[in-house]
Amino acid sequence: MNLKKNLFIFLSALLFNVSFSQEGLPVYVDYLTDNYYLIHPSMAGAAICDKVRLTGRQQWFGQDNAPQLQTLSINGRWGDSPSGYGAILFNDKNGYHSQTGAYLTYAHHLMFSRNEVDLNQLSFGLSAGFIQYKLDETTFLAEGFDPIIAGIEQSSTEFNIDFGFSYNFLDYYAHGTVKNVLNNSGINNDIQIASNLRRYLLSAGAVFGKPDGEWAYEPSLMYQYRDATAESTIDVNAKVYKKTEFGKIWGGISYRRSLDGAEFLDGSGVSSQKLQYISPLIGVDYKKFVFAYTYSYQSNSIVFNNSGFHQITLGINFNCRRELYDCNCPAVN
Repeated sequence: MNLKKNLFIFLSALLFNVSFSQEGLPVYVDYLTDNYYLIHPSMAGAAICDKVRLTGRQQWFGQDNAPQLQTLSINGRWGDSPSGYGAILFNDKNGYHSQTGAYLTYAHHLMFSRNEVDLNQLSFGLSAGFIQYKLDETTFLAEGFDPIIAGIEQSSTEFNIDFGFSYNFLDYYAHGTVKNVLNNSGINNDIQIASNLRRYLLSAGAVFGKPDGEWAYEPSLMYQYRDATAESTIDVNAKVYKKTEFGKIWGGISYRRSLDGAEFLDGSGVSSQKLQYISPLIGVDYKKFVFAYTYSYQSNSIVFNNSGFHQITLGINFNCRRELYDCNCPAVN
């Protein structure tokens, strides 16, 4: 790799840390591990069972201060009422930046079903919480004085909200969410790109197969748009489910691609590349327990590190209120 490419990687990593290290809860592909509530507040209490999900994500093994993320979420229904609740705790570390946050969610579900076995549900959700941003500058002054570096651990705690909707109709679903609605000054309050953390998410998909059949197939899409930088990405996903005596085995693959390219000098010209992730995943539902593993590989020609990103999801379903709906709807049944 030549010097110009190394310089491109360094500048890209620097801009990423400044702009997006304070972005609220990051959006990866962990929503595909039966965890849609993590990104869509309207899914709090949408399922027939209450759910607890614990995730751990580690990037770039072997690199110091590599990005890592841990989340703990719970969501369910208030008894037999149409109201749902949820809570999320997360810890996100990226180099010298880190975030710790907590959200509480209220959701309301409107049923339009003709009977108790059909699924026709429109949901609305609102999450509100606090995020503490930190920037550790204690090792920045090893080479001497710099007037723009305080040399301390800076921190700031901010309030923000997410809101959105979900529509589940038989084997089909759609979600829309606005995350980080409010501007946060954070620790980079002199940079507008880091103060506006607003992000728009749209998800849609369907599950094909007989409700009582052994196999089911789920194609889906997710589009996200960053308001401050006008950047867009799209996820193209495919999952397959197989019923077993003890529950269900499932797996799939997700392809994430940025719709905006980053330009860099390559020899005597200017080249461009778009962010690309390929993420295979596999999971098991054993009775009321859930286990899933996701591996993400960045397929760009110029990357910081060739090692992948590993994520594990553990979960449990409890307090199930009713029998299954007559549909292929794994996020709800």
